[in-house]
Amino acid sequence: MLHSTATDPGSPPPPAALSHLPPPMVPTPERVLGEWRDEAPAASDPGPTLIIIAGVHGNEPAGVHAARRVLAELARTRPAFRGRFVAISGNRRALASGKRFIDRDLNRHWSASQLAAARERVAAGTAGAEDREQVELAAALDPVLQAAKGRVFIVDCHSTSSQSAPFMLFADTLVNREFAAAFPLPLVLGLEEQIDGAIFDHYQGRGVVTLGVEGGQHASPEAVDNVEAVIWLALRHAGCLPEMPQAEAARHQAHLREARGSVPWIVEVRYRHGIRGEDAFRMRPGYVNFQPVESREHLADDRRGPVRAPEGGHILMPLYQGQGDDGFFMTRPVKPIWLALSARLRRRRLGWAVKYLPGVSRDPADRATLRIDTRVARFYPMEVFHLLGYRRMRREGRLIYVTRRLHDRPGE
Repeated sequence: MLHSTATDPGSPPPPAALSHLPPPMVPTPERVLGEWRDEAPAASDPGPTLIIIAGVHGNEPAGVHAARRVLAELARTRPAFRGRFVAISGNRRALASGKRFIDRDLNRHWSASQLAAARERVAAGTAGAEDREQVELAAALDPVLQAAKGRVFIVDCHSTSSQSAPFMLFADTLVNREFAAAFPLPLVLGLEEQIDGAIFDHYQGRGVVTLGVEGGQHASPEAVDNVEAVIWLALRHAGCLPEMPQAEAARHQAHLREARGSVPWIVEVRYRHGIRGEDAFRMRPGYVNFQPVESREHLADDRRGPVRAPEGGHILMPLYQGQGDDGFFMTRPVKPIWLALSARLRRRRLGWAVKYLPGVSRDPADRATLRIDTRVARFYPMEVFHLLGYRRMRREGRLIYVTRRLHDRPGE
């Protein structure tokens, strides 16, 4: 038997209403937008769990609208279903205000210690808006994760302030890659390694397969359409809708391929231009995601003067909103053959062999981190470490520390 709940008091828009512009603000949604599940799973096959997180940033409502459409269509068609699908809203207070956040960015403070500190502030009565949101969101997610007996997938739904083709981002593990590659969208490597405290990165560390989707520009109807197509394909690829007709899956894939346009399939982040409020950062008008730029091109201005591209490549997520600490990112295309080689090396567990290179050793405090002594290993290109998943980097004097994401699957 199939079971659906839709706890949001508002009526979801009908599936046919694909071109309606979503409002910049949405009425405060329920924490759990709704769910659909097989109420009588076989004991030997509990099925997967797919969790959609929508609106972690309050000025990005596309995921909320898309999840409601999918829930409404599931209730209308009642397809054969395995496992459990749950859609959860992110920053409810910010969604109601149409702002990225109220006090702090909810997608930059996810770690065990930060979550514990937020719980302490809530208990002490000193919590800010995002402290409460974080505690409530974790309280909604944790029981779903604890109840899951099969594989768990999380898709975190976002949009961007500039015009954009949709794209996928993920922590660079093989299981995340395999899930992301099932969607005909650009794959962005290394973005999550540039950002601390993202929500799906926190849950990826608990063995969940995680994926982020940037659906398009915040207020565009296309962003809702794109995220909806991603959710349908995620349900199919996760195994929740094993009997989805091929023609229906092909329709969603064709929609995303068209939305992708001529954007390269795989790009890697080379540079993040972080900003602070006192920088008075202002992006020059007209830049869109994946637009080619030249080295030293005048991209923005701040209190110190012109901000120029550190190298040639493709710009990503130029900031055209009042809140945020990422001015822009620089990326470059990666040939698919390098990902195939990377996967082969990792499956053979050759990633650990690099610790035997001269000047390279494992950090005794963190098994996922290598130390590179630049006096000895200064000629090693960083691309070697990127191939093996070591994408997060920091410098301390003569040492470079590179870190990879771990997963609970053998070979990772």
